[in-house]
Amino acid sequence: MTGDQHIAVIGAGLMGHGIALTFARAGHAVAITDPVAEMLHSAPARIAESLTLLGADQGEIDAALARITLSPSTQATVADAQVVFEAAPEKLALKQAIFAEVEAHAPPDAILASNTSVIQISKIMGGLSTRHRALGTHWWNPPHMIPLVEVVKTEWTNPALAQSMFDLLARAGKTPAMVEKDVPGFIGNRLQHALWREAISLVENGICDAETVDNVVKASFGRRLAVLGPLENADLVGLELTQDIHAQVLFDLDTSGTPSPYLQKMRDQGRHGMAAGAGLRDWSAGDLEKTKARVAEHLRQLTAILPN
Repeated sequence: MTGDQHIAVIGAGLMGHGIALTFARAGHAVAITDPVAEMLHSAPARIAESLTLLGADQGEIDAALARITLSPSTQATVADAQVVFEAAPEKLALKQAIFAEVEAHAPPDAILASNTSVIQISKIMGGLSTRHRALGTHWWNPPHMIPLVEVVKTEWTNPALAQSMFDLLARAGKTPAMVEKDVPGFIGNRLQHALWREAISLVENGICDAETVDNVVKASFGRRLAVLGPLENADLVGLELTQDIHAQVLFDLDTSGTPSPYLQKMRDQGRHGMAAGAGLRDWSAGDLEKTKARVAEHLRQLTAILPN
Protein backbone atom coordinates (compact mmCIF):
# COMPACT_ATOMS: atom_id res chain seq x y z
CA MET A 1 0.00 0.00 0.00
CA THR A 2 1.14 3.54 -0.70
CA GLY A 3 -0.02 6.83 0.70
CA ASP A 4 0.25 10.50 -0.06
CA GLN A 5 -1.51 12.15 2.88
CA HIS A 6 -0.04 14.25 5.68
CA ILE A 7 -1.46 12.72 8.85
CA ALA A 8 -1.37 14.36 12.30
CA VAL A 9 -1.85 12.35 15.48
CA ILE A 10 -2.51 14.12 18.79
CA GLY A 11 -1.48 11.73 21.57
CA ALA A 12 1.35 9.19 21.50
CA GLY A 13 -0.02 6.63 23.94
CA LEU A 14 -1.34 3.16 23.20
CA MET A 15 -3.95 4.37 20.72
CA GLY A 16 -1.94 7.20 19.19
CA HIS A 17 1.17 5.15 18.51
CA GLY A 18 -0.96 2.46 16.84
CA ILE A 19 -2.72 5.00 14.62
CA ALA A 20 0.63 6.55 13.65
CA LEU A 21 2.07 3.10 12.95
CA THR A 22 -0.86 2.16 10.72
CA PHE A 23 -0.53 5.19 8.45
CA ALA A 24 3.27 5.24 8.37
CA ARG A 25 3.26 1.58 7.38
CA ALA A 26 0.79 2.44 4.61
CA GLY A 27 3.20 5.04 3.23
CA HIS A 28 1.83 8.27 4.69
CA ALA A 29 3.84 11.04 6.34
CA VAL A 30 2.84 11.19 10.00
CA ALA A 31 3.46 13.90 12.60
CA ILE A 32 2.74 12.94 16.20
CA THR A 33 2.74 14.91 19.43
CA ASP A 34 2.04 14.39 23.11
CA PRO A 35 2.18 16.80 26.08
CA VAL A 36 4.17 14.20 28.05
CA ALA A 37 7.72 14.32 26.72
CA GLU A 38 8.57 10.79 27.82
CA MET A 39 5.50 9.41 26.03
CA LEU A 40 6.38 11.28 22.83
CA HIS A 41 10.05 10.33 22.72
CA SER A 42 9.37 6.67 23.48
CA ALA A 43 6.90 6.42 20.57
CA PRO A 44 9.43 5.25 17.94
CA ALA A 45 10.64 2.39 20.15
CA ARG A 46 7.07 1.34 20.91
CA ILE A 47 6.12 1.54 17.23
CA ALA A 48 9.12 -0.61 16.31
CA GLU A 49 8.15 -3.16 18.96
CA SER A 50 4.55 -3.27 17.74
CA LEU A 51 5.68 -3.70 14.13
CA THR A 52 7.91 -6.58 15.21
CA LEU A 53 4.93 -8.28 16.85
CA LEU A 54 3.08 -7.85 13.55
CA GLY A 55 5.87 -9.72 11.76
CA ALA A 56 7.49 -6.74 10.00
CA ASP A 57 11.14 -7.10 9.04
CA GLN A 58 13.78 -4.50 9.91
CA GLY A 59 13.57 -2.84 6.50
CA GLU A 60 9.83 -2.29 6.87
CA ILE A 61 10.28 -1.03 10.42
CA ASP A 62 12.96 1.46 9.36
CA ALA A 63 10.81 2.67 6.45
CA ALA A 64 7.81 3.26 8.69
CA LEU A 65 9.85 5.10 11.32
CA ALA A 66 11.38 7.32 8.64
CA ARG A 67 7.88 8.59 7.81
CA ILE A 68 7.14 9.61 11.41
CA THR A 69 8.04 13.02 12.82
CA LEU A 70 7.93 13.78 16.53
CA SER A 71 6.46 17.24 16.97
CA PRO A 72 6.76 19.51 20.02
CA SER A 73 3.26 21.01 19.92
CA THR A 74 -0.24 20.60 18.58
CA GLN A 75 0.18 23.71 16.45
CA ALA A 76 3.30 22.36 14.76
CA THR A 77 1.78 18.89 14.34
CA VAL A 78 -1.33 20.02 12.48
CA ALA A 79 0.14 22.93 10.50
CA ASP A 80 0.19 21.09 7.16
CA ALA A 81 -2.06 18.15 8.00
CA GLN A 82 -4.73 16.88 5.66
CA VAL A 83 -6.19 14.59 8.30
CA VAL A 84 -5.97 15.02 12.09
CA PHE A 85 -6.60 12.19 14.55
CA GLU A 86 -7.01 13.03 18.24
CA ALA A 87 -6.13 10.17 20.60
CA ALA A 88 -6.27 11.84 24.01
CA PRO A 89 -7.74 10.37 27.23
CA GLU A 90 -11.53 9.93 27.46
CA LYS A 91 -12.21 13.33 29.02
CA LEU A 92 -14.76 15.50 27.22
CA ALA A 93 -13.36 18.88 28.27
CA LEU A 94 -9.85 17.86 27.23
CA LYS A 95 -10.96 16.72 23.79
CA GLN A 96 -12.98 19.90 23.29
CA ALA A 97 -9.95 22.02 24.17
CA ILE A 98 -7.72 20.04 21.81
CA PHE A 99 -10.07 20.51 18.88
CA ALA A 100 -10.43 24.23 19.56
CA GLU A 101 -6.64 24.46 19.20
CA VAL A 102 -6.57 22.13 16.20
CA GLU A 103 -9.24 24.14 14.39
CA ALA A 104 -7.25 27.31 14.96
CA HIS A 105 -4.05 25.96 13.43
CA ALA A 106 -4.90 23.18 10.97
CA PRO A 107 -5.52 23.94 7.29
CA PRO A 108 -9.17 24.86 6.70
CA ASP A 109 -9.79 21.77 4.56
CA ALA A 110 -8.23 19.24 6.94
CA ILE A 111 -10.53 16.48 8.21
CA LEU A 112 -10.75 16.44 12.01
CA ALA A 113 -11.33 13.09 13.73
CA SER A 114 -11.71 12.15 17.38
CA ASN A 115 -10.82 8.68 18.58
CA THR A 116 -13.23 7.97 21.43
CA SER A 117 -14.86 4.76 22.61
CA VAL A 118 -18.20 6.11 23.78
CA ILE A 119 -18.38 9.93 23.94
CA GLN A 120 -20.76 11.32 21.36
CA ILE A 121 -18.82 13.12 18.66
CA SER A 122 -21.35 15.96 18.57
CA LYS A 123 -20.47 16.75 22.21
CA ILE A 124 -16.78 16.93 21.35
CA MET A 125 -17.14 18.89 18.12
CA GLY A 126 -20.24 21.00 18.82
CA GLY A 127 -18.26 24.17 19.63
CA LEU A 128 -16.32 24.22 16.37
CA SER A 129 -17.14 26.70 13.62
CA THR A 130 -16.21 24.13 10.94
CA ARG A 131 -18.23 21.21 12.24
CA HIS A 132 -18.86 19.96 8.71
CA ARG A 133 -15.33 18.53 8.58
CA ALA A 134 -15.43 16.89 12.02
CA LEU A 135 -16.26 13.25 12.69
CA GLY A 136 -15.37 10.31 14.88
CA THR A 137 -13.00 7.44 14.19
CA HIS A 138 -13.27 4.82 16.90
CA TRP A 139 -10.17 2.64 16.70
CA TRP A 140 -10.15 -0.54 18.77
CA ASN A 141 -7.41 -1.56 21.18
CA PRO A 142 -4.76 -2.43 20.08
CA PRO A 143 -5.37 -0.21 17.03
CA HIS A 144 -2.62 -1.71 14.88
CA MET A 145 -3.98 -5.25 15.37
CA ILE A 146 -7.77 -4.86 15.41
CA PRO A 147 -9.05 -4.21 11.85
CA LEU A 148 -12.21 -2.27 12.70
CA VAL A 149 -12.44 1.52 12.76
CA GLU A 150 -15.91 3.02 13.21
CA VAL A 151 -16.38 6.23 11.21
CA VAL A 152 -19.00 8.29 13.05
CA LYS A 153 -21.01 11.04 11.38
CA THR A 154 -22.64 13.85 13.30
CA GLU A 155 -25.64 15.82 12.07
CA TRP A 156 -23.17 18.38 10.68
CA THR A 157 -20.63 16.07 9.00
CA ASN A 158 -20.20 16.45 5.26
CA PRO A 159 -20.99 12.95 3.93
CA ALA A 160 -18.30 13.27 1.25
CA LEU A 161 -15.66 13.89 3.92
CA ALA A 162 -16.89 10.92 5.92
CA GLN A 163 -16.55 8.79 2.80
CA SER A 164 -13.05 10.17 2.22
CA MET A 165 -12.11 9.04 5.73
CA PHE A 166 -13.69 5.63 5.11
CA ASP A 167 -11.66 5.23 1.92
CA LEU A 168 -8.43 6.42 3.57
CA LEU A 169 -8.79 3.82 6.32
CA ALA A 170 -9.59 1.07 3.83
CA ARG A 171 -6.48 1.90 1.78
CA ALA A 172 -4.43 1.72 5.00
CA GLY A 173 -5.60 -1.86 5.52
CA LYS A 174 -8.32 -1.25 8.09
CA THR A 175 -11.95 -2.42 8.03
CA PRO A 176 -13.98 0.79 8.33
CA ALA A 177 -17.66 0.78 9.33
CA MET A 178 -19.88 3.81 8.72
CA VAL A 179 -21.96 4.87 11.73
CA GLU A 180 -24.79 7.00 10.35
CA LYS A 181 -26.07 8.37 13.68
CA ASP A 182 -23.97 9.71 16.55
CA VAL A 183 -25.21 7.57 19.44
CA PRO A 184 -23.29 6.82 22.67
CA GLY A 185 -21.02 3.80 22.20
CA PHE A 186 -21.53 3.77 18.42
CA ILE A 187 -21.98 0.15 17.20
CA GLY A 188 -19.28 -2.05 18.69
CA ASN A 189 -19.36 -0.85 22.28
CA ARG A 190 -23.15 -0.93 22.42
CA LEU A 191 -22.98 -4.60 21.45
CA GLN A 192 -20.03 -5.37 23.72
CA HIS A 193 -21.47 -3.71 26.81
CA ALA A 194 -24.89 -5.27 26.34
CA LEU A 195 -23.03 -8.56 26.73
CA TRP A 196 -21.03 -7.27 29.70
CA ARG A 197 -24.20 -6.03 31.43
CA GLU A 198 -25.76 -9.50 31.25
CA ALA A 199 -22.48 -11.17 32.24
CA ILE A 200 -22.24 -9.06 35.40
CA SER A 201 -25.92 -9.69 36.15
CA LEU A 202 -25.41 -13.46 36.00
CA VAL A 203 -22.71 -13.21 38.67
CA GLU A 204 -24.58 -10.65 40.76
CA ASN A 205 -27.65 -12.90 40.88
CA GLY A 206 -25.72 -16.02 41.85
CA ILE A 207 -26.37 -17.92 38.63
CA CYS A 208 -22.66 -18.64 38.18
CA ASP A 209 -19.28 -17.18 39.09
CA ALA A 210 -17.23 -14.83 36.92
CA GLU A 211 -14.79 -17.47 35.72
CA THR A 212 -17.69 -19.62 34.52
CA VAL A 213 -19.11 -16.70 32.50
CA ASP A 214 -15.76 -16.23 30.79
CA ASN A 215 -15.35 -19.95 30.12
CA VAL A 216 -18.84 -20.20 28.61
CA VAL A 217 -18.19 -17.33 26.20
CA LYS A 218 -14.71 -18.50 25.20
CA ALA A 219 -15.78 -22.13 24.72
CA SER A 220 -18.98 -21.47 22.75
CA PHE A 221 -20.17 -18.53 20.65
CA GLY A 222 -16.95 -16.61 21.24
CA ARG A 223 -15.14 -19.10 19.02
CA ARG A 224 -17.31 -18.40 16.01
CA LEU A 225 -17.83 -14.64 16.37
CA ALA A 226 -14.72 -13.86 14.33
CA VAL A 227 -16.22 -15.57 11.28
CA LEU A 228 -19.98 -15.48 11.96
CA GLY A 229 -21.63 -12.25 13.08
CA PRO A 230 -24.79 -12.28 15.22
CA LEU A 231 -27.15 -11.32 12.42
CA GLU A 232 -25.52 -13.79 10.03
CA ASN A 233 -26.12 -16.39 12.73
CA ALA A 234 -29.77 -15.34 13.08
CA ASP A 235 -30.25 -15.81 9.35
CA LEU A 236 -28.30 -19.08 9.45
CA VAL A 237 -30.57 -20.68 12.06
CA GLY A 238 -33.64 -18.93 10.65
CA LEU A 239 -35.68 -16.00 11.92
CA GLU A 240 -38.48 -18.22 13.22
CA LEU A 241 -36.10 -19.97 15.64
CA THR A 242 -34.52 -16.63 16.54
CA GLN A 243 -37.96 -15.18 17.31
CA ASP A 244 -38.95 -18.25 19.36
CA ILE A 245 -35.76 -18.06 21.44
CA HIS A 246 -36.28 -14.36 22.08
CA ALA A 247 -39.83 -15.03 23.27
CA GLN A 248 -38.46 -17.39 25.91
CA VAL A 249 -35.46 -15.44 27.18
CA LEU A 250 -35.49 -11.69 26.47
CA PHE A 251 -38.02 -10.89 29.21
CA ASP A 252 -35.58 -12.26 31.81
CA LEU A 253 -32.43 -10.44 30.70
CA ASP A 254 -31.00 -7.46 32.56
CA THR A 255 -32.43 -4.20 31.23
CA SER A 256 -31.02 -1.75 33.79
CA GLY A 257 -30.14 1.66 32.43
CA THR A 258 -27.42 2.37 34.97
CA PRO A 259 -24.18 0.59 35.97
CA SER A 260 -24.72 -2.46 38.15
CA PRO A 261 -24.39 -1.76 41.90
CA TYR A 262 -22.33 -4.95 41.99
CA LEU A 263 -19.48 -3.07 40.29
CA GLN A 264 -19.47 -0.43 43.03
CA LYS A 265 -19.59 -3.17 45.66
CA MET A 266 -16.44 -4.72 44.16
CA ARG A 267 -14.69 -1.35 44.08
CA ASP A 268 -15.67 -0.60 47.69
CA GLN A 269 -13.93 -3.86 48.63
CA GLY A 270 -10.75 -2.76 46.86
CA ARG A 271 -11.39 -5.10 43.94
CA HIS A 272 -10.55 -2.73 41.09
CA GLY A 273 -9.45 -5.20 38.45
CA MET A 274 -6.54 -7.31 37.25
CA ALA A 275 -3.84 -4.73 38.06
CA ALA A 276 -5.08 -4.65 41.68
CA GLY A 277 -5.00 -8.45 41.98
CA ALA A 278 -8.77 -8.74 42.21
CA GLY A 279 -11.88 -7.55 40.41
CA LEU A 280 -14.80 -9.70 39.32
CA ARG A 281 -12.21 -12.50 39.51
CA ASP A 282 -9.09 -13.10 41.63
CA TRP A 283 -5.71 -12.61 39.93
CA SER A 284 -2.09 -13.42 40.69
CA ALA A 285 1.09 -11.43 40.17
CA GLY A 286 2.06 -11.50 36.52
CA ASP A 287 -1.45 -12.27 35.24
CA LEU A 288 -1.84 -8.80 33.73
CA GLU A 289 1.21 -9.08 31.46
CA LYS A 290 0.50 -12.73 30.66
CA THR A 291 -3.04 -11.85 29.60
CA LYS A 292 -1.88 -8.97 27.41
CA ALA A 293 0.70 -11.23 25.76
CA ARG A 294 -1.86 -14.00 25.23
CA VAL A 295 -4.31 -11.62 23.58
CA ALA A 296 -1.58 -10.10 21.38
CA GLU A 297 -0.45 -13.53 20.19
CA HIS A 298 -4.03 -14.59 19.50
CA LEU A 299 -4.65 -11.43 17.47
CA ARG A 300 -1.39 -11.91 15.58
CA GLN A 301 -2.41 -15.43 14.60
CA LEU A 302 -5.90 -14.27 13.61
CA THR A 303 -4.36 -11.60 11.37
CA ALA A 304 -2.51 -14.33 9.52
CA ILE A 305 -5.56 -16.52 8.87
CA LEU A 306 -8.52 -14.14 8.61
CA PRO A 307 -9.28 -11.38 6.11
CA ASN A 308 -9.91 -7.89 7.49
